[in-house]
Amino acid sequence: MTRTASSPSPAPGQPAAGSGEPHGQEWWRDAVVYQVYPRSFADSDGDGMGDLPGVIARLPYLKDLGVDAVWLSPFYTSPQNDGGYDVADYLDVDPRFGTLADADALIARAHELGLKVLVDIVPNHSSSEHVLFQEALAAGPGSPERDMYIFRDGKGAGGELPPNNWTSIFHGKGWTRITEADGTPGQWYLHIFDTTQPDWNWENPKVQELFDGVLRFWLDRGADGFRVDVAHGMAKPEGLPDAEVNAEGLIDIPEGDTPIYFDNDAVLDIYRRWRPILDSYEGDRMMVLEAWIPEHRLPHYIGRDVAHQSFNFGFLQARWGVDAMRAAIEKPLALADAVDAPTTWVLSNHDVIRHATRYGFPPEHRFGEGLRREEVPDVELGLRRARAATLLMLALPGSAYLYQGEELGLPEVADIPDELREDPSFLRGGGPGRDGCRVPLPWEQDAPAFGFSPSGKSWLPQPEVFGALAEDAQRGVEGSTLELYRSALHLRRELGLGRHAEGIEFVEDVPEGILALRHAGVVVVVNTTDQDVPLAGLGLGADLRVLVASAEGEGAVPAESTIWLQSPSRA
Repeated sequence: MTRTASSPSPAPGQPAAGSGEPHGQEWWRDAVVYQVYPRSFADSDGDGMGDLPGVIARLPYLKDLGVDAVWLSPFYTSPQNDGGYDVADYLDVDPRFGTLADADALIARAHELGLKVLVDIVPNHSSSEHVLFQEALAAGPGSPERDMYIFRDGKGAGGELPPNNWTSIFHGKGWTRITEADGTPGQWYLHIFDTTQPDWNWENPKVQELFDGVLRFWLDRGADGFRVDVAHGMAKPEGLPDAEVNAEGLIDIPEGDTPIYFDNDAVLDIYRRWRPILDSYEGDRMMVLEAWIPEHRLPHYIGRDVAHQSFNFGFLQARWGVDAMRAAIEKPLALADAVDAPTTWVLSNHDVIRHATRYGFPPEHRFGEGLRREEVPDVELGLRRARAATLLMLALPGSAYLYQGEELGLPEVADIPDELREDPSFLRGGGPGRDGCRVPLPWEQDAPAFGFSPSGKSWLPQPEVFGALAEDAQRGVEGSTLELYRSALHLRRELGLGRHAEGIEFVEDVPEGILALRHAGVVVVVNTTDQDVPLAGLGLGADLRVLVASAEGEGAVPAESTIWLQSPSRA
């Protein structure tokens, strides 16, 4: 971890050439960030797995789409037991994805196009193949090497029981017992996720210093910031106490709360340590947290001395309907404003069912862990509502995060052969897993692998429906989901809808099933009902013109749709 590499572009602490601010100071406050899952984005060499040169080739597409920044899911050296979130070397690129030179070229090309680059950092755990974990296994109990991770003696007469009752997010025990170098049963190590993902010991100063170096390594290479994985998980409760269990013997997690090993206050000290590092670099470097925390805890994580942003997962989880959607806007806006931070908005990512499919189920359907083959959504309804929800999201103040392929209206893929699935959540627990939202993208309707790979290979099979949804099949087609995104993103920038200055105002006296708000001179109307609603009956004012709509309608807000309206005097 002490290895360094020279950077061909910026000197330490200096922004890369061509990395102009899209919106002036603190670009991240209203940026639209596009998540790239590298192994499924674009394959340049024909091996069936996406790579960094493939991303570079498609960066002009992202610029044209209208986003401000690219967030790259992990591309580090990794055995890929959890899609790259099991990192074996934080300072290098996995050969399957390219080289450090490719990473430098990607950052440089993005900056030439005016795009920022966020790097995914995984600080809660490493891969079990990380050299420091291998050294910990070899060094034995009580050694400084073993103290880099969370090792404990087991309970019971022979230490045959785990140190506590914690379970893994990926099902099963949260502890694995090792065999010591002399062949005897040994200590247990903690892994909140897969057995191949041992948790770092963040009470050890050497772990803290290690990640200081990781941050600086990528900042020196021109990265504009970080998405922090499992951002609520690094600090464990003192003494690692047992969790309370329910009548079924399972860890008891009160509704709206987190497991005992998440959301401990000491994790905030890590962000207080990292913030000065980011602030020491020019160009408004930032971090956004993947923190699945109770909503009221949000202000503790964001602000001037901690993180810049944290994902607003309440918006992602909100069910289709006025009350749920309004609450998912109003509450996080107020909480973030209280600490002078922007709210983030997100509807899909690499861990949850794509929202074009999610909205095709009844409201009580779960939002994560993928689809089982027998679960069949209303495809047309799902896409119609997804387009409407996206148009609402892009009208809101703050920053928006898009997941690759959502601009094509891609559905969740359920029909993946079990032998091809890779998600440890499926392999350990037997559930559907998250592979269905990670199927490689379709770029060309009539090309092998729909243009994902020149050889026609694809690490996960693409369904036939992807052909009609390919980028080239939608480009320039009026009414297509791709063109809806392009129009909305360019209007969002032009009208300054991401800015907080004016705030938003909900319109109260509207018919049941209608959500309406005013922001930055635009009136946003969401019709959550299955009937068209005449515009004239909404009392929103005369002479309003439609800027963009998620569905076609004449003089009405179509069923299950969103429209943006503006007075001619504000045009």
